[in-house]
Amino acid sequence: MDPVVVKRFAQLVLGWNVVTILLGALVRATHSGAGCGRSWPTCSGEILPELAGARAVEYVHRVASGIALVLVLGLAVLVWRRTARGEPIRRAAAWAGLAIIGEALIGAAIVFYEWVDADSSIARVVAVPLHLVNTFLLLAALTLVLWFAAGGRRLRGRGPVRKWLALGAWGLVAIAATGAVTALADTLFPKDASGSLGASHFLSDLRVVHPLLATSVVASAVIASRLARTSPLWRQLTLVMLGALVIGVANIWLGTPVWLQLVHLLVADVIWVLYVWFAAQVLSSIEASSVEDDVGLRHTIPEHR
Repeated sequence: MDPVVVKRFAQLVLGWNVVTILLGALVRATHSGAGCGRSWPTCSGEILPELAGARAVEYVHRVASGIALVLVLGLAVLVWRRTARGEPIRRAAAWAGLAIIGEALIGAAIVFYEWVDADSSIARVVAVPLHLVNTFLLLAALTLVLWFAAGGRRLRGRGPVRKWLALGAWGLVAIAATGAVTALADTLFPKDASGSLGASHFLSDLRVVHPLLATSVVASAVIASRLARTSPLWRQLTLVMLGALVIGVANIWLGTPVWLQLVHLLVADVIWVLYVWFAAQVLSSIEASSVEDDVGLRHTIPEHR
C-alpha cells in the first residue's frame, strides 16, 4: 500500500463528508427538505432541475451526498486492493462503506416518507437522531482509516481503559443525538420576538435535555483532564469541548441563527473526530497487560508520528 496516497485520499473523504453534513443541517434549518419533492435520488424527477430557493439548497446537498457516497466506496475499494488480508485498516474501510450506505438509505426514507419541512411526527423525531448517530459511525470509521493510513498502530487496549473510552464515546453520541432533536425543535418551533415558544409540543420540552447532558459530559472531561495524566491531545480536546459549550450558549442567546447552528455542528464533528483519534492513540500505545492495571491512564501517551 502507498500510505501517502491512501492518507491524502482519506483526508479528502473525511473533509468532504463533514461539508456534506453541514449542508444537510442547512437543509433542515432552512426548511428545504421538501425542495425536490418525494423524488430520490433525482430532484423532482429530473437530474438537472431548474434551481431556485429550497430546491437549490436540497439539490446541492443531494449532489454532495452522492459525491460522498462515491468517495467513501472508492476509498474502501482502494484500501482493500492495496492492503493485505488481516490489516485493521480494511475493517475500518468496510465500516465506512456500510455507514455511507446507511446514510443513503436513511436519507431516502426521510424523503419518501416526507419527514421534512414542517413535519413533527414521532417518526421524524426518531429518524433525525438515528441519522446523526449513523453519521458519527461514518466519521469514526473514516478517522480510523486515516489513523492507520498515517502509520497508526493496531488498537490493542483492553480492560478498564477501553471501557472508559467507550463510555466517553457513548456520552458524545448521546450529546449529538439530543442535539439533533433540539435543533429540530428550534427549526419547527422557533421562539418569537418575546422569547417565548410559538407552540406547545413535546419536542419543545426535550430542548432542556441537550444542554444539561452536554454540560455534564464537558464537566466530566475537565475533571478527567485534571485527574489523569493524558496526552496533550486530550487537553486540546477538552478546550474544544468548552468552546462548543460556549457556542451552544451563544446559539440559544442569539435565537439559534442558522450560521451559528452550522458552526456549532462543525465543532461537534471536530470534537468527535479528535476523540476517536485520541482513543486510537491510547489503545495503540498501552499494552494489554498494562491496561488492566491502569484505569487512570498513568502511562505517557506518545505523540503520533
